[in-house]
Amino acid sequence: MATFSIGETDFLRDGQPHRILSGALHYFRVHPDQWQDRIRKARLMGLNTIETYVAWNAHEPRRCEWDATGANDLGRFLDLVAAEGLDAIVRPGPYICAEWHNGGLPVWLTRAEGIRLRSSDPAFLAEVDAYLRRVSEILVPRQIDRGGPVVLVQIENEYGAYGDDAAYLHELVRITRDSGITVPLTTVDQPQDRMLRGGSIPGLHRTASFGSHAARRLETLRAHQATGPLMCSEFWDGWFDWWGGAHHTTGVEDAAAELDALLSAGASVNIYMFHGGTNFGLTNGANHKGRYLPITTSYDYDAPLDEAGDPTEKFHAFRAVIARYAPVPDEPVPSSASRPSACAPLVPLGAWTAGPAAAGPMHEDPPSFEALDALAPLVRYVTELPPAATGSTRLLAFGEVRDAAHVAVDGVPVGRISRTAGERSLRIPSGRRLTVLVEEQGRVNYDHRLGEAKGLIGTATLDGEPLHGWRAVPIDPTAAFTSLEADPAPPGADAFDSVDGPSAWRAEIALDAPSDLFLDTAGWGEGYAFANGFLLGRYRRTGPQRTLFVPEPVTRAGANTFTVMELEHLDDPTLRLVPEALLGPREE
Repeated sequence: MATFSIGETDFLRDGQPHRILSGALHYFRVHPDQWQDRIRKARLMGLNTIETYVAWNAHEPRRCEWDATGANDLGRFLDLVAAEGLDAIVRPGPYICAEWHNGGLPVWLTRAEGIRLRSSDPAFLAEVDAYLRRVSEILVPRQIDRGGPVVLVQIENEYGAYGDDAAYLHELVRITRDSGITVPLTTVDQPQDRMLRGGSIPGLHRTASFGSHAARRLETLRAHQATGPLMCSEFWDGWFDWWGGAHHTTGVEDAAAELDALLSAGASVNIYMFHGGTNFGLTNGANHKGRYLPITTSYDYDAPLDEAGDPTEKFHAFRAVIARYAPVPDEPVPSSASRPSACAPLVPLGAWTAGPAAAGPMHEDPPSFEALDALAPLVRYVTELPPAATGSTRLLAFGEVRDAAHVAVDGVPVGRISRTAGERSLRIPSGRRLTVLVEEQGRVNYDHRLGEAKGLIGTATLDGEPLHGWRAVPIDPTAAFTSLEADPAPPGADAFDSVDGPSAWRAEIALDAPSDLFLDTAGWGEGYAFANGFLLGRYRRTGPQRTLFVPEPVTRAGANTFTVMELEHLDDPTLRLVPEALLGPREE
């Protein structure tokens, strides 16, 4: 069997100096039927390793309900890496950031009363222990010394930016080793003295994350990692986008020059990202550094392989740089595939968030999503309004709205409250019944807002007076979609005269053969889209992202059904397929 270790100056593979040329590819952001294609293209770019995080909340959304099948089949993903002749680096966290929902931590964990996340708190470590042992059941037989691809496992993730609890890191190491992991263990931190000191402990190999100024960053890293190889475990070759912002890119020549500088210094690298993929479903995270900014559905990242898996100009530039330092396969690189264009009218199906006003128990104040044990992204709050003079308006206010509230009085939409915009109040007309549909738009994935409560936070007031007596019901778009499939409104039915919720729409488009697609959401408001029952993710008129990626495996020859679950209003009830991604104005 092969061996992998860390020497005085180099990584050692079978005792020989070895440079890691890795690319980040998250299995949970790519349809599993397309894993092999993306892994093969990594090899064609000249990479010898694939790196992936492990998203705890994808595997265990509810406590003790572990899933490692289908899209969560990490074992199969690693087997495909091995079949392509590549090594693997695995980063199981437990915290991963990754612009992923809740930083990868399950909501059932972060909502636990009194728990101290990412610390040596026994309550937190007890759950982490069970999680890491489950991950190790997948990793242990796939380590390099057992014939598998796994050569490195990372402890935590950029911990120095969060804390400096050495006892916590020691416990992670103990659990990892006790679980049978024998390959070298690493940490990663941004190249700042404070972070590199606090984010690691003796016995772990420190690496750094950065995207520029390689010589200076490596010098800082060397001051904290006196021996062994230098490695940039996250070479940022692009950036992520958030709703309402621009599409972030890095210049191809600049990115290639930075990669060249890194490799010319003799360092190993993990390109973050090689292929970003997509935040399918409801998996996007959010940042909050003074302002709440939810991450887009696309995680294109301006990576060498774009969201649809096509090689970009950056792919070829990076391949040329790598060829100066290592052999690159003498094989043709696939060109970009063509995608069909088509359009069809969207037919209204009816309301999908409406329900009986008396549904659910009565609460004094609006309960949080956590209090309702709601994994769904929506909660419908209903209360009765005190009498008021006809034609008057009153100020509705909340302690905080997390993250957006669609407000209706007597079933008529009257406005929206946005956390991103810093809003907490809205003037509403007189009426009898108030409905507030609150959307969780992505859980914060960085810093100390991890696990914060969602929903209507604090006491609601009306003209400064407490507004008590609320009923609250979680609404799951997937469950609503399933219900519509089972009992849809008659095609073309005008179902919108008396509902107090958003609307569902459907269209069919015929394809000659299965194909990757780009679904254009221009003219739509805000909501969720399905393709043949597969939840593609969120769309928002604020951009920058305009198209949703539809992976080929969820399409078919013949009729394909697309369902739109709109939260606000469709200005243009048309479904359009376009030949390329439209991710918004570029910002370098």
